[in-house]
Amino acid sequence: MTPIDSFRGRTVLIMAHCAGMLDLVAIALWVGALVTRYGFNPQQAGGLATLFLGGVVVASLVMAPQFHRLQGRRVATIGFAVSAVGCGLAATVSDFGTLAVLHALSGLATGAALSFTHGTIARSARPQRLFAFAGTGLGVFAVMINVTTPMAISAAGGPGLFMVFSAVMAVAALACLVGFPQVAPGAGSAHQAAAPAPLVSAVWFGIVGIAFMSVVQAMAFSFLEPLGRGKGFTTEMITSVLIAVALATLFPAPLAALLEKRFVPKSVLLAGPVLHGLMVVTVLLSTGLVPYAVAACMLPCIMIFTHTFAFGLLARLDPSGRALAATPAMLMVGAALGPIFGGTLIKFFGYGSLGIAAALLSAVALLCFSRLPSGKSAMASPSLATTA
Repeated sequence: MTPIDSFRGRTVLIMAHCAGMLDLVAIALWVGALVTRYGFNPQQAGGLATLFLGGVVVASLVMAPQFHRLQGRRVATIGFAVSAVGCGLAATVSDFGTLAVLHALSGLATGAALSFTHGTIARSARPQRLFAFAGTGLGVFAVMINVTTPMAISAAGGPGLFMVFSAVMAVAALACLVGFPQVAPGAGSAHQAAAPAPLVSAVWFGIVGIAFMSVVQAMAFSFLEPLGRGKGFTTEMITSVLIAVALATLFPAPLAALLEKRFVPKSVLLAGPVLHGLMVVTVLLSTGLVPYAVAACMLPCIMIFTHTFAFGLLARLDPSGRALAATPAMLMVGAALGPIFGGTLIKFFGYGSLGIAAALLSAVALLCFSRLPSGKSAMASPSLATTA
């Protein structure tokens, strides 16, 4: 049995986190390849990506309540293995209907594996720190994917994208088979005892708050490039900004780990939605490249930093790990709904409507986070969350 807090256990969980979040780090390349290499229109390409994301959300919602009943190693291994097969088959076909089925199947399998990955991270001795390490690993992984995938597409055409996806999922499945950690026997009994109890109300408020922040993130970030073009920025300028954004996302997760004992989690969660909404407005209203670039870099950084603290706080409020097994649903629902919601607003009301929507959604997230207990109260007794 591999302990959660062993080097091998942590490494496997970080690898599984990266594979499970592949859809988010590769979404631009993914949709672009479906349009340019397969000839799908933007709606079809976006629809295929949404099918995968929707599958992740559905699987996460179904699997999270079962976290204490099923064996994590088995679910994660099978989930990533099925996803590897689905992505591999996608590389052999080109018709929309078959690709749609394979996207949905792969999304469901990935979501199941990722749910048990996040639920297991929540069962570690220091979940916030481990989740921060996973976030840092994801940043490095994103750089690797954005370098290697275009090369694969250039060499093999559209199927090259799915070959890369399949290889990533296969490596994750093998890693989970060899070393996916299990809850220690001593912790297991407590885990089983805690699992049947209903989640306290504060946990639900935390889940909803993160979900609303993820919608704001996806809504604004999806249209970063067309916004820049509308401001008169050149392709080179926008490309430089996107590279800067990718590099900037390497830092908030380790920073959250370093500041875990210095910042009160609730304070971070209250500041997060406010700053996040302000950055959206700055991106919209800025006329110069510098404020546009700074705000664009800060958008994902604030989201990552806030979510890392939220992960740590929710792990203390829910010792069973079930709530954080729903982490994929919290994040992917925003990735799935944000682009279409933002696009609809822009179509009917213009880009300025994104700022109003961001302000309203951020206010909802702030209200949800205000219902969470302070860090000291949460550490002392999770039951205090019910009175927060």
